[in-house]
Amino acid sequence: MNLEKILAISGKPGLYVLKVQTRTGFVAESLSDGKKITVNLKSNVSLLSEISIYTYEAEKPLAEIMSNIAKKENNGEAISHKEDNAKLTAYFREILPEYDEERVYPSDIKKVLNWYNMLQSKGLVTDEAPAVAESDETPVLEEAAATEKPKKAAAKK
Repeated sequence: MNLEKILAISGKPGLYVLKVQTRTGFVAESLSDGKKITVNLKSNVSLLSEISIYTYEAEKPLAEIMSNIAKKENNGEAISHKEDNAKLTAYFREILPEYDEERVYPSDIKKVLNWYNMLQSKGLVTDEAPAVAESDETPVLEEAAATEKPKKAAAKK
C-alpha cells in the first residue's frame, strides 16, 4: 500500500491526495468528494507515509499497520471506527499485538481504522509494497516551510 501522497490536514475531515506544489503551499484533492482545495504552509499537514504507531520495541510505520489490516480482512473493509473502545482495542491488538497501550489511545485507533476504511472504499488498499524512494514533493514542502517561517518572524518585529 502506497501512502506517499496521502495527507491528513488538521481541522479538515477526511484524507487528501497531494496534487501539485505551489509557491505558497499546495493543492490537495479530497478523497471523499473529489473537491480540490489549496492549503498554505501554515496548515498542520501530515503525510500518512510519515506517521508511525508506538510499540514497546520501536515505532511501526502506518503503512505496515494498514497492510496488516488488509491481510486480516483480505483487502476488505475493517470494523467501523464507531465501535466501542474495548472492541477497537481488542481488534487493534490482533493487528499489532506489541502496540504500546499507554501511548496509543482509542482515538488513535479510531483514526487509523477510519483512514483504512476510507482508503479501502476508494480502492487504494492493494498488495503492492510501499514505495521506497522519497517523493520529490516532500522535501520541497519541508524546504518551503523552513524558508517561510523566518520571513514570518521577521515581519512581526
